[in-house]
Amino acid sequence: MRTTTLIVSLITAIVVIALLSRFLPPGAAAIMLDIKRSSWPFTVQNVLWLAFFVGLGELSIRWRAGRLEESQIDRNYLPEDEETVLRPGDDITPIYQKVRASKYRKVCFVPRLIERCVLGFNLSHSADQTNSLLNSSLELYLHEIDLRYNIIRYITWLIPSLGFIGTVIGIMLALNYAGDRANVESPDMLYQVTERLGVAFSTTLLALIMAAILVFIQNVVQGREENALNRAGQYCLDNLINRLYAP
Repeated sequence: MRTTTLIVSLITAIVVIALLSRFLPPGAAAIMLDIKRSSWPFTVQNVLWLAFFVGLGELSIRWRAGRLEESQIDRNYLPEDEETVLRPGDDITPIYQKVRASKYRKVCFVPRLIERCVLGFNLSHSADQTNSLLNSSLELYLHEIDLRYNIIRYITWLIPSLGFIGTVIGIMLALNYAGDRANVESPDMLYQVTERLGVAFSTTLLALIMAAILVFIQNVVQGREENALNRAGQYCLDNLINRLYAP
């Protein structure tokens, strides 16, 4: 899935760059794409667009994962009436078999929590130990969610760094132009230098806007995954842990 998403993200970025270069006014195209650069299309702005869409692709993966996690609570793995009591052995075995039959048991939090808690209760015959096992598992899964966003965090760091690199390159080229003796007597030297400096600083502006958008979406998506984990823990606590009974 990740490889496919990466390919789609890169293709989308290339299409967006092509459309922007075709339909944007010259001034806006110079700011957003540095289209006047002699090295076009190999510009820092285009690299920024590629990184931005790769980040959006990674976030789309996490968004779909959050939706899948939320859907697991509605699959009725556990009894939800108010009278059922679960004892070791015959009461727990059907739940364990149902979870084992799910294709999501190694992917989603709800079946993983249920399977782990059921096995722990069958071995220990202790509701308290099973509750401790649930709490420990929730802490581990919360850390697991955080690790899933390492690539996103790197991209949100990379984009502003590329923006600053583009600004430094633009300033360097502007100073090189101003320092060339052949351009000293040119009547439009000041215009050429300021235009290059303007494009250089716009690289950082574009990068900061992209990073801000990615960070906002990241917080929304990560919050959804963490909320899905909290709901999974509450679901297991209400419908599994609080029903356990070991005579």
